[in-house]
Amino acid sequence: MDTATTITTTTTERRAAMFDYLRDPDEIYRQSFATLRAEADFSAVPPNLVPVAERLIHACGLPEALKSLAWGGDPAAAGREALKAGASILVDAEMVGAGIMKTRLPADNKVICTLNDSRTPDLAKAMGTTRSAAALDFWDDHLAGAVVVFGNAPTALFRLLERFADGAPKPAVILGFPVGFVGAAESKDALIEHAGDTPFVTMRGRLGGSAMAAAAVNALLIEAPQ
Repeated sequence: MDTATTITTTTTERRAAMFDYLRDPDEIYRQSFATLRAEADFSAVPPNLVPVAERLIHACGLPEALKSLAWGGDPAAAGREALKAGASILVDAEMVGAGIMKTRLPADNKVICTLNDSRTPDLAKAMGTTRSAAALDFWDDHLAGAVVVFGNAPTALFRLLERFADGAPKPAVILGFPVGFVGAAESKDALIEHAGDTPFVTMRGRLGGSAMAAAAVNALLIEAPQ
């Protein structure tokens, strides 16, 4: 063992002695899911949706969040089938896309975010709305049959529902998790009321965010329970 390795090993051992905490990643994963399964009651959740519900709880650390889960149709089956068929994943924020496990996507699916499209700022000004909402107007070429994911902006989810009313193509599934104090709860209530026959899953109230949205997508990359 050379000097550099000795120093690194000694430093690592010294730091390890400072705190007593679990370091084994497999055991951390096992205990995390064992804990949330013990603390959350999944009896009212369809079996096909349980993996999504579990990963939403895991992403926010709140087993009680399960009480706010809402869905329409069979969003898990719709999302899995769409992804296997090569559907694009449309996200409202770059952070959502960054959290998706792209190496597990079944068909080299595109992850598309138009928030930073060069046309978006001018369109937002013309529309008198947020960039997040205006960005959805550049989704048309990909929207039909897509997996649509919101983890940030309530205005974007509202805009999608408005576009449906104007005849925009329908996605395969909507994973709706806008977060915050202004419009988040209202946008998700609107999704529940106006999704029509498009499958969806959401979380009532203010809770949401990019981590939860990405976790919902990642749950679709896991085989459905038998």
